[in-house]
Amino acid sequence: ASLNQQIIRQMRMRAGAENLLRATSNNKVCDMVVLELSYINSNLQLLMEQLEGLNSSVEVYQNIQETSSIPLIPLGLKETKEMDFSVSFKDFILEHYSEDGSSFEEEIADLMDLRQACRTPSRNDAGIETLAKYFSHIPLLESRFFSATRQMGIFFTWYDSFTGVPVCQQNVSLEKASILFNIGALYTQIGTRCNRQTGSGLQDAITAFQKAAGVLHHLKETFTHTPSYDMSPSMLSMLIKMMLAQAQECLFEKIALSGIRNEFFSLLKMAHEAAKVGDTYDQVHQSMSQTPIKDNVPFFWSTVAQVKTHHYRSLAHYFLATALLDHQRKPSDDEDQQEKALSQAYDAMPDGRSPLDILRKREERRRIGKAHLRRAVIGHEEGLRIHSLCRHLRKLDVLQAILQASHNRSLAKFNDNDREDEFTDYMEAPDIVSKTEHKAEMETPMATKVKVTDFFRRLGPLSVFSAKQRWTAPRTVRLRLEDRDLGFTLRGDPAPVQVTSLDPLCPAVDGLKEGDYIVAVGDADCKWMVVSEVMRLLKDVNEDGIDIRVVSLMDSGLPMLLSVLSNSQLSMSISLSQLSMRSSSLSQLSMRSSSLSLTSR
Repeated sequence: ASLNQQIIRQMRMRAGAENLLRATSNNKVCDMVVLELSYINSNLQLLMEQLEGLNSSVEVYQNIQETSSIPLIPLGLKETKEMDFSVSFKDFILEHYSEDGSSFEEEIADLMDLRQACRTPSRNDAGIETLAKYFSHIPLLESRFFSATRQMGIFFTWYDSFTGVPVCQQNVSLEKASILFNIGALYTQIGTRCNRQTGSGLQDAITAFQKAAGVLHHLKETFTHTPSYDMSPSMLSMLIKMMLAQAQECLFEKIALSGIRNEFFSLLKMAHEAAKVGDTYDQVHQSMSQTPIKDNVPFFWSTVAQVKTHHYRSLAHYFLATALLDHQRKPSDDEDQQEKALSQAYDAMPDGRSPLDILRKREERRRIGKAHLRRAVIGHEEGLRIHSLCRHLRKLDVLQAILQASHNRSLAKFNDNDREDEFTDYMEAPDIVSKTEHKAEMETPMATKVKVTDFFRRLGPLSVFSAKQRWTAPRTVRLRLEDRDLGFTLRGDPAPVQVTSLDPLCPAVDGLKEGDYIVAVGDADCKWMVVSEVMRLLKDVNEDGIDIRVVSLMDSGLPMLLSVLSNSQLSMSISLSQLSMRSSSLSQLSMRSSSLSLTSR
């Protein structure tokens, strides 16, 4: 948050300096402004590097009990400014709903507290629930207070998760999209904090990353024109791939958790699984290398994806080499099954050899196994080299230790199978087919569909009492029953209750209109009552009658103006004669328009 504030301050200073540079013709002033701009740009570059450093500080998100797991990448939360809805909402409630806005202070305070809690959610299911709860409230708020024909004067400000560049809009869609982004980001942080040394911890991590991918996919499909680049379709596509790659990595770790049996079929299976993880990270790295994603994503992220690509592909070559070198065919082995398994390991067999020839000839197995070990050693060396190029990555001692240990293991096995008197040309080991029995899939969490109670339920059913509807100010009608006859019928299930079928001969209906909504009977609020409940209040009316309050739906135009004037309790009034004169003027204009039309014809 501090970095975001500094970035926006420097950007405002840069915008002011650029405006001055365009406006001035004084050479001395131009030189001073150019110097100031270079200083501001330098500050911005430093701030951006600090923000990238924060996004690269993955160790603070890892599980503190782990000492031998490759670190995973979490997604940082979008930062936002504190909001104050009180003045705008109170004014709107008074003007639009003809209610005392101050009576809703508690509800507005609860809403603001919930939004404030969303700025710093805890990294667990409670934090997800907090974000999801606010996300579910936003459509209700949008229907209650945000109309397409009127601006509320509320500006939502959110900062780009990668660059810190702010986006400020009155459109509530920015609020919804940003909260959804943070739900996905929080799932990634939960996933990185899981203890991956246990089966349950790995399963929790897999679920968290799959849910993160599902949330980000939902964001991509639902909000297609977000102004912030971290929520652009191309960026979200890359993030989805990265979360699924990390879920696939956790699936590989879960398979290997109980130990890898030194057995032919088991080693071939692990080779396929490792190759699958390597390929998914390669796709992530390719996506990160595209412009303009590579200009916004931390260099640390793309380096990690590249290192893991080499690491897991090298593991695949090591596993396949071990299967060929350590397991000679025995008479009791199922030769057909081994032949089928080996043929599925490659798209094209090495040097055109048949799987059966390789299995039967020990020298062929050793030669191809050494070729795979050579690729494993070269791949691990390339991973270590790329690791050394990123200063943030060099701080991760755990990752370097794992890479070095894997390299040493492959090199030791290669040396064990190397002969000093061997002068034959080395063959190039082919790529290993990547496949998995447990593919990581996007999972849409139910947490984004939390059932909540409307903070502003007292305003009435949302199907009627919403921002897009307008009514007259509530008016009081004295209802007197004639021979127990209301003079109208009621309709309303679900609420609210509506007046229909007025009897014009019945004096009890004076002041009522067809389609009026009953909002109160006596002192009882009726907005949420159905017909039977309202009739229960009316059946015991004595001969003096009872006061009911009703509202009428309005169209746009002059009735809307009158409603605004009445609801705002303005002292200005328009006389009936003025309205009549305006009406006659409109009529005259209409007649002139008609005569002009006839003349033109």
